[in-house]
Amino acid sequence: MKQRGVTVWFTGFSGAGKSTIATALTEELKSQGCDLEVLDGDEIRENLTKDLGFSKEDRDTNIRRIGFVAKLLTRHGVIVLVPVISPYRAIREEMRKNISDFIEVFVNAPISVCEERDVKGLYKKVRAGEIKQFTGIDDPYEPPLNPEVECRTDLEELPESVAKIMDKLKELGYVA
Repeated sequence: MKQRGVTVWFTGFSGAGKSTIATALTEELKSQGCDLEVLDGDEIRENLTKDLGFSKEDRDTNIRRIGFVAKLLTRHGVIVLVPVISPYRAIREEMRKNISDFIEVFVNAPISVCEERDVKGLYKKVRAGEIKQFTGIDDPYEPPLNPEVECRTDLEELPESVAKIMDKLKELGYVA
């Protein structure tokens, strides 16, 4: 049986756990023999969208480019994991409309928890005035209204978050 492609779009603050969950989900899916690709926001910024800044227009262009690649891969039967902040609701909804098989995962943790984690040291730089237009601090984040899955990474362990997504993938017929 040919695998059905799907884009699993992770959205949330920096440090909420998007990439951590995507990495663990990757291992779970690979163990089941799934064809998949991860379009990590940091890697995309480094390789595909270096020319873009962090204005709303540039962020939307960044998401459209990522979405285009995700759509192509999904159309060809690949499970695509997209851990990107994607702070604006309208552009995420545009991606949902453009990609026929789409699951939105809200990786939800309060900004205070993300700042405590500060995995990349970004919040420290923001507070020192070295970074501007930072989502959740001086740039807005619009949480999803109806995500297919919500992972509360401040309240649940990583295996629970992965299980929620796997359950949704099974429920919708993307994995056995």
